[in-house]
Amino acid sequence: MMFRTKALLALALALPGLVLSTGALAATSTLYSFVGVGDPSANPADVAMGTASLSVEVIDLGVAGSGAYQVAFTFTNASSASLTDVYFDDGSLLGIASVEGSGTGVDFSQVAAPGNLPGGNNLTPGFKTSAGFSADSNPPVSLNGVSLGEWLTITFDLISGQDYQSVIDALALPNSGGPGDLRIGLHVQSFPDGGSASFVNVPDGISVPVPEAKTYAMLLAGLGLVGFMAARYRTA
Repeated sequence: MMFRTKALLALALALPGLVLSTGALAATSTLYSFVGVGDPSANPADVAMGTASLSVEVIDLGVAGSGAYQVAFTFTNASSASLTDVYFDDGSLLGIASVEGSGTGVDFSQVAAPGNLPGGNNLTPGFKTSAGFSADSNPPVSLNGVSLGEWLTITFDLISGQDYQSVIDALALPNSGGPGDLRIGLHVQSFPDGGSASFVNVPDGISVPVPEAKTYAMLLAGLGLVGFMAARYRTA
């Protein structure tokens, strides 16, 4: 009986390592930050706050049930200001599949107003939003935008033959924002001074492993077995 208990405990302890060694961390994402668009009318303090607070995680979703390859863009904002508008220009995108917020306090709809990134003409080349590739917080605009502790995910179907790597390649801006590049523009309102500012993604992303859902389940099962068998071992 003691031998069986120790054997099961050893198996449970080994399970997380077995899960990780079988490629359960295959899904990946890439994290990007943002910089101001060079709008001279924007308060430099607001631009600095946005640059330090805004990020987007680009997540590989693979092929969806519809047959389209999908990539998700999850936006976060670590400040008290409100991210209210998101814009995309060019790249490998086909169309928005869904717009999802973190719950109460985040409410967005497809197609932003104004139709193009405010201040985007200060970029070279100027930012030109692809038709329909934008989202806007619903009234009250600032209250329904993305602030500290909240997130917004916009999922895109990709053009046939394009995949996650195609998106990452486009976000690297090999043409300095020209044809084929994918730029993401953000408009942020309600900074502490009441001002607003616009931002664009930087080309250098940081790759991050994203555990698949089944990985979490297997790890939790293994940990649960460890706890159960340890308790039995103590009372044996």
